[in-house]
Amino acid sequence: MKISFFDVATATALSQILPVLLLALMVELRRTELHRRGGRFHITRGAMAAFFGAFAVIETVLVLSIDGRIYPFRWSDVVAALVIFTLLWLLFIMSMVPSRREHEKAQEAAAKAKAEAEAETEAEAKQARTQPAVAIEDDGEEDLEGL
Repeated sequence: MKISFFDVATATALSQILPVLLLALMVELRRTELHRRGGRFHITRGAMAAFFGAFAVIETVLVLSIDGRIYPFRWSDVVAALVIFTLLWLLFIMSMVPSRREHEKAQEAAAKAKAEAEAETEAEAKQARTQPAVAIEDDGEEDLEGL
């Protein structure tokens, strides 16, 4: 029984061209920071993970098809396919990690917010110290003069 999806030349060409296209896509995603924009970035990341998963499976099938058939396969093809599959997922995970610049921006924003909160608390405390305390005494009798 022989199973094949692509001929040898097509599988070889696609298995070499598609990773280059994926790398170009990843460079553009990092440049545009598409996966970090908007309120629904979890959906965007999920869609990107699904795309990477499908791409990794297709690339694995292409690598297995380089000799002209998927089954029966050689163990060297399986090892190469699994290595490529793993590297593609590592590329995806690394593309989702925030850059150092983003991390520094987040730390600066947190420090600024903390400083503003401390300054506001200090201003309120200073204002409370400078205002005289006013005591209102209520003797419990109602003022009936106006009646």
